[in-house]
Amino acid sequence: MSSTELPETRTAAASPATRSRTVRVADGEKLRSVALPGLTLTVRARPGTTPGLPPALYVHGLGGSSQNWSDLMPRLADLVDGEAVDLPGFGDSPPPDDGNYSVTGHARAVIRLLDAAGRGPVHLFGNSMGGAVATRVAAVRPDLVRTLTLISPALPELRAQRSAWPTALLALPGIAPLFARLTRDWTAEQRVRGVLSLCYGDPGQVTDEGFRHAVEEMERRLELPYFWDAMARSSRGIVDAYTLGGQHGLWRQAERVLAPTLLVYGGRDQLVSYRMARKAAAAFRGSRLLTLPEAGHVAMMEYPQTVADAVRELITDAARTPAAEGGS
Repeated sequence: MSSTELPETRTAAASPATRSRTVRVADGEKLRSVALPGLTLTVRARPGTTPGLPPALYVHGLGGSSQNWSDLMPRLADLVDGEAVDLPGFGDSPPPDDGNYSVTGHARAVIRLLDAAGRGPVHLFGNSMGGAVATRVAAVRPDLVRTLTLISPALPELRAQRSAWPTALLALPGIAPLFARLTRDWTAEQRVRGVLSLCYGDPGQVTDEGFRHAVEEMERRLELPYFWDAMARSSRGIVDAYTLGGQHGLWRQAERVLAPTLLVYGGRDQLVSYRMARKAAAAFRGSRLLTLPEAGHVAMMEYPQTVADAVRELITDAARTPAAEGGS
């Protein structure tokens, strides 16, 4: 996945939405569409408060989107020039032409985006599946990553929690369309409540406005003809990544990461086990660990200020070292 395989790319201004529902853009954010060979990515930008700040890239998890970072990005806007990507088939990004939703495929999309924009090295963030993607990027292209922040990264577990089994089952052929048929009468509100109960340590923290926005986004996604296919293929990609051994194994790649790393784990996470925090801290050399006992799977949404404070320390400390100044 070297930059030598990547043809030139172009960046285009976001075109008017062709769907009946549009993607929400928070105050201070801007959306743009980036055309790359074989895929088009939507990028959500939160520009830094002053010119010349180092770049950051945020990568969401399975079923998520760049909107998952809208609470964290403004808290770091005085420190980094932030962008969050919608991975292929998620958010407002259409499916990739080759249908590759593997962790490697998503990592390649991130690498192509960074190479095309010339933004590296970046402060790279990843949540859940995005954490696995970010780990792979940091391992194979250390020149692109200045620091690495992983929030509940989807790294292989020998004994996955039972609450994570339904997500893994989506990887089985035929399960996604079957589930879509069985749940066709579910309302968007019911689906969002299910997602919140699975991903949040305390769903009660979600405001009425936040819930309404989530319902609107769910309604938009359910209208996409490729929604379930993207979910199923990406789930399969995670399962496949878990079975890889040797140099391509995610834990082996974690050991190869050179960038200063912050790991964030939630004590109420139902998808990535809290007990994996210690193993991750040992795998990522010289890493620092933030554990949040009351948090679930999306700590950057539940406790954005606490996560931002830890990230600020990571970036500030990394900036003091010559290695950080010259890239990882």
